[in-house]
Amino acid sequence: MPTVTQAIILSPIVQPDQFSHTGQQKTMINADREGWLPAVASDQLADGSATECVIGDHIVAIFRSEGDLYALDAMCAHQGGPIAKGTVADKCVTCPWHGWQYELATGVQTIHRQKLLNCYPVRECGGQIYVRVN
Repeated sequence: MPTVTQAIILSPIVQPDQFSHTGQQKTMINADREGWLPAVASDQLADGSATECVIGDHIVAIFRSEGDLYALDAMCAHQGGPIAKGTVADKCVTCPWHGWQYELATGVQTIHRQKLLNCYPVRECGGQIYVRVN
């Protein structure tokens, strides 16, 4: 668990109790009028990479693949594996734990063709990536 000193280094508005059970910092900035919340700085997400963010009560995996942004539930529907640590190819992500694959744009599991992960609107503006979870 991060200490108070570490929390202050991460952000001056974060308190120690504002971390999820995974140690990820919760986003504490209020949403704009349309519900967009800042997730990560644009320069922190290179093409072909992913990151995991806690936004409100949601753990979201954000991907930049072939220039496009995607945001979906961060835990695999199979056994809760970390989707953001998976391999991305052909606009799909493969869970690193047991190989379940999901379409980035839809959250559909590719074998059974069922939507198992929620997808969230994502946009980039002014050097920041925003996600709307509501």
